Amino acid sequence: MADNGDNDSQHRVNEGDYVVLKRGDIYKAVQIQKKKKTVFEKQWFFLDNAVGELYGTTFEVVTGGTLQPRKPKCVESSADAKEAGTDNRNILDDGKSQKLTRDDIETLKEQGLKGQEIVQQLIENSTTFRDKTEFAQEKYIKKKKKKYENSVMVLRPSCRVLAMMYHGREPGKICHLRYDTLAQMLTLGNIHAGSKVLVFETCAGLVLGAVMERMGGYGSVVQMYPGGGPVRAGMESFGFPSHFHDTLHEFPICHVNALLAGALDTEAKDKDADSGQANGDKSNLTQTDSEKAESKECSPDTEDQCMETSTSTDPAADKEREEREKLREIRGQEKKVKMEEKRKKLAAAAAVLEGRNADGLVIASRFHPCPVLLGLIKFLAPSRPFVVYSQYKEPLIECYTKLREQGGAVSLRLTDSWIRHYQVLPNRTHPVLLMSGGGGYLLSGTTVSTDTPKMGPTRGEEPAAKRLKLTETTEG
Repeated sequence: MADNGDNDSQHRVNEGDYVVLKRGDIYKAVQIQKKKKTVFEKQWFFLDNAVGELYGTTFEVVTGGTLQPRKPKCVESSADAKEAGTDNRNILDDGKSQKLTRDDIETLKEQGLKGQEIVQQLIENSTTFRDKTEFAQEKYIKKKKKKYENSVMVLRPSCRVLAMMYHGREPGKICHLRYDTLAQMLTLGNIHAGSKVLVFETCAGLVLGAVMERMGGYGSVVQMYPGGGPVRAGMESFGFPSHFHDTLHEFPICHVNALLAGALDTEAKDKDADSGQANGDKSNLTQTDSEKAESKECSPDTEDQCMETSTSTDPAADKEREEREKLREIRGQEKKVKMEEKRKKLAAAAAVLEGRNADGLVIASRFHPCPVLLGLIKFLAPSRPFVVYSQYKEPLIECYTKLREQGGAVSLRLTDSWIRHYQVLPNRTHPVLLMSGGGGYLLSGTTVSTDTPKMGPTRGEEPAAKRLKLTETTEG
């Protein structure tokens, strides 16, 4: 029974969890915090009542911004759709078929009527609803429910849900990476628990989070990042436990060549900081010397004036000066601690990469992939897969050509992704009219060792003489 309780608690919403709100085809990732107002689709509400409920529950927003779990519907929604017309040819959309005005609908909202009740009022006050076909009636009801029903579904964050959220709201942030292409990347990269994977991406941390989700907290992930620091907004939306973060390392892409050459010095940043601090000390020393010089300039005749200026200082100004010095010291200490943490992370990631025995490489960025791929592929062990994503095929064609020229990779494949959604309803199954035009391109392959010597004679050596074939002679 205890195990069942633990399993049940894993499927319920807890305070502090990251969840994804869904309404129709629109998603939003938020964190559950009590008494915090959440704005979603021009509507505000509190997520307090979602705590303790199962993931996938649909809530209705009632007065005061509180959430109320929706009760399961009875199969009586089609009672009003029994009387239906044969066709819609005689129906005119002149805007006069609805008796309720906008003011009447606002009055119904103020009276506290729910969205389902407002939709029922609209159906009863429509003069053309009975004449519509059954399909048209269902379409009308669906449209009005989407507009007036204030319902929100709470979902657990996952790779597919977050990919659909980013692709629907801000596709440029994830380089227009579609969820089916992301699934192919995880498969072609052979991402599994216990492996060591290198990830270079500029997709707001979505690809990194997908890799960590597939690995399940076992193994190690090294995020290669450009710029001053890694971007992990998408990865944080997954809400991974703390032990997942223990498997994550970070390494700046600008230090890859130094690491490959064996010239990476993890103490360099500390030395720079120390030198900067020393320069600051020197400036302080020069400042004190100048102050001393100014103090020496006070002659015996002006000694009384100097005493007056020194005694006339405001004690509040002295306190301000002391507080500034304390703040400066605290900031210096914090900066020193951050630099030390950064150095430790750099050293830990370098230790993981030095073995050059990574199990997989995943690249998905807005930068040109060719130099990145040629540099990072050297950290892979032989017979390991790699996959590169690009929104356009021309950069991947260049990568394909370079790899074929220099060797070290086999089974090179350049593919494009294509997907089509279908509406599956009784007597109405057809492709959805609005669909994505393209899902990008993928270059995948497998590394091989190139250290084995080539067979055959080298240049400058003469080939070995062919062995003569002896023929048997018989004496007559």
